[in-house]
Amino acid sequence: MTPLRTPDACFDNLQDYPFSPNYLQIDDNEGGELRMHFVDEGPKDAPVILLMHGEPTWSYLYRHMISPLADAGFRVIAPDLIGFGRSDKPSERSDYTYQRHVGWVRALLLQLDLHNITLFCQDWGGLIGLRLLAEEQHRFSRTVAANTMLPTGDHHPGEAFVQWQQLSRNIPVFTVGKIIAGTCVKPVSAETIHAYDAPFPDESFKAGARQFPMLVPVTADDPAANANRAAWEILSKMEKPFLTAFSDKDPITAAGEAVFRKMIPGTKGQAHTTIVEGGHFLQEDQSEKLVEVILKFIADTATN
Repeated sequence: MTPLRTPDACFDNLQDYPFSPNYLQIDDNEGGELRMHFVDEGPKDAPVILLMHGEPTWSYLYRHMISPLADAGFRVIAPDLIGFGRSDKPSERSDYTYQRHVGWVRALLLQLDLHNITLFCQDWGGLIGLRLLAEEQHRFSRTVAANTMLPTGDHHPGEAFVQWQQLSRNIPVFTVGKIIAGTCVKPVSAETIHAYDAPFPDESFKAGARQFPMLVPVTADDPAANANRAAWEILSKMEKPFLTAFSDKDPITAAGEAVFRKMIPGTKGQAHTTIVEGGHFLQEDQSEKLVEVILKFIADTATN
């Protein structure tokens, strides 16, 4: 494994992203050591809110949510997945597997020894975060799932996702910022597009971004299918509070919240909500509303 590292200068003067970088070294026992970046704001002894991003974003996605959540008294951790943001970027698409992504984030949980976690997960943040919720459940107190899924390959993923897989594999230039902007409801500024492009100085840095859609289990014999089925076995018995906050204008995960509400006991009696006027990246479109939803959910379930 040959990791690339985006020069620090690429992250200078990004709009609305004043957070100091934090790093840890991860040895995945397969490809050597990698450096993972994470935002760490708020009191270090406070309950944790873990903000998990997806494809092809990074912790910049949460820039309008981190400070309000930290100001409310929480320790807010927003990691950059390996291959994204300020984290190292293995240069070959074959370097990325679903299991490795789960292991890389597990290493962050273990090294920081995080407990009493409220998980907020969107897109691939859910595919990874929900696996960890099942496999490290003693570390988590509650979960908010937004525009995400935990597929096992037993059902067709939908035509919108198939088209996205084909695009990520075949497009000559993977225009990260414009792809993100194209799935938002509100206009996205040139400065924001620039910030989403910042981690990727050229195409060689985008192996992880291109490979992510191909790692989603879409067939029953996918290498990750059994592990996800095992996670569902645990989640289908989990009573810990679980809230869905999907948006109303996301063609990729539309109606996905119904699966969680049907399958996970912890969803019963929760104040599930639909984020109105939100696209796939509802953090861009409705960050204030999401902060409100998260804080109310924590307050409502604090004694559970």
